[in-house]
Amino acid sequence: MDLADLTHKERILQHLEQQGHRKILFTECLKDENVKQMVPILTELISNSLRYQRSENPESSIMVIGIPNVGKSSVINSIRRMHLKKGILHCLSYGFLQNICQISVFQVCDRPLMYLLDTPGVLTPRIENVETGLKLALCGAIHDHMVGAEVIADYLLYMLNRQQQFRYVELYGLDGPSDDIESVLKRIAQHLGKTSRVRVLTGTDLSRPAATAAAAPAAAPPAAAAATLSDVPEEP
Repeated sequence: MDLADLTHKERILQHLEQQGHRKILFTECLKDENVKQMVPILTELISNSLRYQRSENPESSIMVIGIPNVGKSSVINSIRRMHLKKGILHCLSYGFLQNICQISVFQVCDRPLMYLLDTPGVLTPRIENVETGLKLALCGAIHDHMVGAEVIADYLLYMLNRQQQFRYVELYGLDGPSDDIESVLKRIAQHLGKTSRVRVLTGTDLSRPAATAAAAPAAAPPAAAAATLSDVPEEP
């Protein structure tokens, strides 16, 4: 929940419970908040499940799964820091499907002996609608070139205005809130010194704001992007 808006916590819990999830824990890896509860919860879940031929094995191996950039490695590092008093120093990597999938294995606890498998980000094979795709692209879960940096920037501007998050106005010296992504990107490009040279018919080279470069992820302030993560549909 490092970047989550907890005003939506009850709705998130209700949505997950409707899907059949019962053990739901909100953590903040920057402060290790609630992380200490994870190992006992995992141990309980494992002890109450059938382990088949592994019933005599003292160790547990648990796969951590989620969409890209959701914080899987942060959770693993936080648990390791909490129980082993150290960060991620060494891992065992296993390649699957001709190195298409890379999985790293980390020991995170001694008692009980527990390993977590850090997996690459995964997404459902099909994204339900355009807005869901834009949200995933804005979070970095989808490569920018698959959607278009300017399209993502336009959606970010729309979301910021919708939530009345107008910090970008002061940050980039705009006259006021705007829904014109082209003019906003040009102003951002001027602010960041991002320009491109264009040769006109007379043969003269002119320097003009590079709007496309301004739409790149590095140009957008993290706080602005994080603000959009709190906007979830009224109905999950």
